Parts: sequence; C-alpha cells; structure tokens
Amino acid sequence: MTDLEFAQRCCSGSKQAWDEFVDKYARLIYTYINAVLKQNSPDLLTPENTKDIFQEVFLLLSKDNFRKLGSFEARNGCSLASWLRQITVNLTIDFLRKYKPAVSLDQADEDGFTLEGMLADPGASASQLANQEERINGLRGCIGELNDDDRFIIEFNIYRGLGLEELRKLLQVSRGAIDMQKARIIQRLKDCFKRKGFSLD
Repeated sequence: MTDLEFAQRCCSGSKQAWDEFVDKYARLIYTYINAVLKQNSPDLLTPENTKDIFQEVFLLLSKDNFRKLGSFEARNGCSLASWLRQITVNLTIDFLRKYKPAVSLDQADEDGFTLEGMLADPGASASQLANQEERINGLRGCIGELNDDDRFIIEFNIYRGLGLEELRKLLQVSRGAIDMQKARIIQRLKDCFKRKGFSLD
C-alpha cells in the first residue's frame, strides 16, 4: 500500500487505519516537536508543551473529517513522513512565535549573511537601495513560491538562525546535501527576483 493509499484509507473513516497511522507516526511527530523546541527554545522543551503541540498536530489532521490529512497528495515523490514533518514543524514554529518574535529578512545567518544581502548588489548606490521595502516585499513573494522543503530551510536557517550543521542533524542528511540545497534555494530566489523586475547587477 502506498503512502497516498494509506492516507486515503485513514480519511475514509477506517478506525483500524487511523490506529495504524497513530502507531506508525506518533514517535516521529514527537521527535520533530522535541527537535524544533530544543534547537530554538530549550527552555520551552517541556513534556507539557510537547504534549500540547502533539495533540494539536493530530487534531489538525483529523478535524473536519480528516480534511488536512486528505490534502496529502504525495506530489513529487513526497512521502507521508516528510509531509507530516512539515506539518509538525509549522505547528511547532507557530507555537514558538507566541514566545519569540519572527526574525527579519535582514538578520544575519551563521556566516554573517542576510537573505536580502545575498540578493543585493554589494556596490548598489543609495538611490538603488531606496526601494528596499519594495524589494523585500518581492522577496517575500518569491519565498512564498518555494516548495515546502525549501521554505523549511529558509525558516530555520535564515529566519530562526539555525546553523547548517544543526539543520543537517535535524533533517538527517549530509552537510554537502544541505549546502547544495541552500545554494539551489538562493539561485531560485535570484531567478524569481529577476522575473519580478528587480535588478541584481
């Protein structure tokens, strides 16, 4: 049975399928919640907070006749586990935002670079920088066009200041893979930025 078929079976109201779903993915969801809390706000890593977020994940998936779970489409080979990771991470980030304000686009990452700076011309004149707000809005639009995995990288590496080595451990991939993915994301953002009419040279 494929992941998509399994998800559809759960959405059909099969109690056996839902019980299997909980047994199969509960530990994974707990692990991601704890990892995100530990990396971003260790002081918020408590059994109570983990339990609250865990329950919120399953409530989101099952409410309105499994509407959220039913939106899983396995597009581009995305596994159910990867999709659940993104759902879990997003809800955990929402939880953290109640206690920690979002990082701006001009906050530096571990290498001292900002997302806006990565796209900007280092020799830009004052007049060219005058439209910074418009450029940032354009950049936000480009980020919105990224796929879930790429936005995950942006959220944690740029917005949340999580180092690439820590991000590598969280995603359980090689450092080379995470470096390559970040480079591809930056290139996609540059291409999008140019399509929106912003000059990078």
